[in-house]
Amino acid sequence: MHASSLTRRAVLAGTAVAAAAVSLPLTQGRAQAAAAPAKGGYRWRNAVQGGTGFITGVLFHPSVKGLAYLRTDIGGAYRWDDRADRWIPLTDHLGWDDWNLLGVEAMAVDPAHPNRVYLALGTYAQSWAGNGAVLRSQDRGATWKRADLSVKLGANEDGRGCGERMLVDPRDSDTLWLGTRHDGLLKSTDRGASWQAVNFPATPSATGQGVTLLVAAGRSVYAGWGDSDGTAGKPSLYRTCDGTTWEAVPGQPTGTAAKVPVRAAYDKHTRELYVTYANAPGPNGQSDGSVHKVRISSGKWSEVTPVKPGGTTADGSADSFGYGGVAVDARRPGTLVVSTNNRWAEIDTVFRSTDGGRTWTSLKDRAVFDVSETPYLKWGNDKPKFGWWIQAVGLDPYDSQHVVYGTGATLYGTRDLKRWAPQIRGVEEASVRQLISPPSGEAHLLSGSGDIGVMYHERLTASPSRGMASNPVFGSSTGLSLAAAKPSYVVRAGWGDHGNGAFSNDGGKTWAPFEAQPDVAKSVPGPIAANADGSVLLWSFGTADPGYRSADNGATWSEVASFPKGAAPVADPVDPARFYAFDTTTGTLHASTDGGRTFTARATGLSSGDTEFQLAAAPGRSGDLWLSLKYHGLYRSTDGGAAFTKVASCWASYTLGFGRAAQGATYPALFMVGSTESITAVYRSDDEAKTWTRINDDRHQWGWIGATITGDPRVHGRVYIATNGRGVQYGEPA
Repeated sequence: MHASSLTRRAVLAGTAVAAAAVSLPLTQGRAQAAAAPAKGGYRWRNAVQGGTGFITGVLFHPSVKGLAYLRTDIGGAYRWDDRADRWIPLTDHLGWDDWNLLGVEAMAVDPAHPNRVYLALGTYAQSWAGNGAVLRSQDRGATWKRADLSVKLGANEDGRGCGERMLVDPRDSDTLWLGTRHDGLLKSTDRGASWQAVNFPATPSATGQGVTLLVAAGRSVYAGWGDSDGTAGKPSLYRTCDGTTWEAVPGQPTGTAAKVPVRAAYDKHTRELYVTYANAPGPNGQSDGSVHKVRISSGKWSEVTPVKPGGTTADGSADSFGYGGVAVDARRPGTLVVSTNNRWAEIDTVFRSTDGGRTWTSLKDRAVFDVSETPYLKWGNDKPKFGWWIQAVGLDPYDSQHVVYGTGATLYGTRDLKRWAPQIRGVEEASVRQLISPPSGEAHLLSGSGDIGVMYHERLTASPSRGMASNPVFGSSTGLSLAAAKPSYVVRAGWGDHGNGAFSNDGGKTWAPFEAQPDVAKSVPGPIAANADGSVLLWSFGTADPGYRSADNGATWSEVASFPKGAAPVADPVDPARFYAFDTTTGTLHASTDGGRTFTARATGLSSGDTEFQLAAAPGRSGDLWLSLKYHGLYRSTDGGAAFTKVASCWASYTLGFGRAAQGATYPALFMVGSTESITAVYRSDDEAKTWTRINDDRHQWGWIGATITGDPRVHGRVYIATNGRGVQYGEPA
């Protein structure tokens, strides 16, 4: 979402870095609004996609069978419900002002108190991001108390698959440790209610890794340090035996293959600590790594690396990679699993050893995958891949053959070390950018997301059977549009290796690439719009490039010099000759009445300077435009953009969409993410924005939800919301 240089802040030992502790529900920013909630409330669910994002951590509880937790880089944390066979989201209560807390840097459980769980939250460590926070629960995440930190965490930064960076002290359940990237090691002696910096022998550097892991080995605590240079003079592993003084672990490995400790696991039977290493924190950028173990009683180190990076593949490619996750078998001494990471030539794998790392078996070699529950994992009709970005590995302490590992898209699990399937039910992590609810046809929803392109949702309760839209396959979607008077015709744009635009004549079920595309499309594919009857396409690109027009279904394209550069084109839903575009740099509404050939300025003097301003056209009406200008308010034009009037019923509008009109009403229902009084929430209006009803609640907020929103033109009251890390949320009156 943002780009900024890393910053570093010094924290002196003993300085208090957390004070405030609050009980949920949490208020967001201003005082709680007095907006009337929907009568009877709303029921909220995910439109199922199935994972779709990086699983950065998975943690089985050592003392409770069937209890596990999972964390993500931008989409919160989850608890496994063994009876329901699904993951339960734990952080959906975090609201608009707390968007930076949807990334989970670390999690911890208390072996002696099974109901206690802790989360360290903070997505970005940049100067523009807010500080982190620690949530603590005594009922497995059903309710939380919060302690705000005065330091930043980085759950979506490099090194987000390292960990865990938080730990309950093995000597005292009231004591917790938290490793930070820029501010050293923190300690709490009141179960996470307050935190203080402690003396730690390593000094943070600009790389922003700091403490990469914390693990208990008997009554001692070990800490990995990610800012080492791989030499004996700058160690990467420290320990404390008394909870007060820290020292470098003697005899630890050195060299680039042991530069960054990524994960660690302790075998209580053999009293050996296993550590995975890489030359970079990952998930990208690793080209070397190793696995080592140390016997706690003697301090003797042994290298147990399954396969050393640096070989050559059959086609001559370099087999470079690091090591990622590690987990030990609580039932079988000397049995453990480790994962490779960033191994693109030979593809990543999970290795298993039953003899303390003397010999290894690659579980990839005999793996059989069933991805029928989440077909997109075929990646455009290809075979499922074992995965990439494997830094989270778990081994069930009550079932030696139940192994799970996270990837950049899902969590795979096995119960027999051979057959694998996504164990992802309930987890939805997509960063959604576009939503369309067609007025007719099989699907009630089309979605466009980061990383997984466009999906055709023939059912909301199951992952789309067609997976990602193919021919061509896109990574991230940048545009999605249907012809209002011909809804079977849909176009999409996005990042891809085999074309950046495509069309569909069956409502998005099947696709074909445009016959041609502007040269600029490959480097900056932007939003696209089809006019009312699908006869004209307008495609926008970066702020340095003009828009382009096609009147032959993408066979040829011509430059539209008068189109405002970088604007998102919006088609009039009734008149095929009309297009609109809002220039966010000047605050000017531009319109075309000749099918997109030329644009002229209409309303001027509107708010400018923010690329997230959004323009929407009311369905079934020509020239009825709504302009969301964030905290500058909501504006409406009924004359095709010649003039706009500010809507008095709300003071902020971030995104607005339309749905089926209420019974007896003639105007479509309006859905908005905005503010009518005090907080940013989800609202519905059935009277053309004269009044609003809040339809989400304090338990369902999902952080930042300003990308897009749309109602369902066939079901009154149903709404679809794009989240940044929690997939598509849809709500219906309860």
